Amino acid sequence: MPERISARTKLLDAASRLFYANGISATGIDAVIAEAGVAKMSLYNNFASKTGLVSAYLEARHEEWLGLYRAHLAHADGSAGGVLAVVEAYIDHAEAGYEHGFRGCGLLNAAAELPAGDPGRQVVAGHKAQVEGIIRSHLEELAAPDEAAALAEQISFLLEGAISRAGLEGGSELLYRAKSLIDAMVRAL
Repeated sequence: MPERISARTKLLDAASRLFYANGISATGIDAVIAEAGVAKMSLYNNFASKTGLVSAYLEARHEEWLGLYRAHLAHADGSAGGVLAVVEAYIDHAEAGYEHGFRGCGLLNAAAELPAGDPGRQVVAGHKAQVEGIIRSHLEELAAPDEAAALAEQISFLLEGAISRAGLEGGSELLYRAKSLIDAMVRAL
């Protein structure tokens, strides 16, 4: 007997596809409900509003990225490999085979649409801070804390620029180039 998928999961999956492909503002709740194939009350039984659905979507994207990072970290070689595991998770996102093509970081795309002060922007900022913190924690095993923090910030900036440009170009090539640069930066420690 096939496993039953909850309405919440169907709604999040549909929102993820539509928000990424079309944007949050351009995607109404009726489109999400239709894509999910659930009753309208299912949305309100699981999320208080579209804002709640957007927050859940952002949290799910964050958790998805953490899962990709952890999978690469499990096979990483030392602290330098840990830094590269972060980059590999970004590459995985760029190569995920999106239905309408790769458009860059879904979290940054969402943040660009949300008004200042929106709770969703805090989720995105928290994700980006956590990524930089992960990089810093790996680098602290290779360098003094001040040097590790400075290099983590530089690597974070490089990755964010690469993922943004990769989204414009629709592919992962720039992320591979960023990976080579980051590998050289870490090896220089």
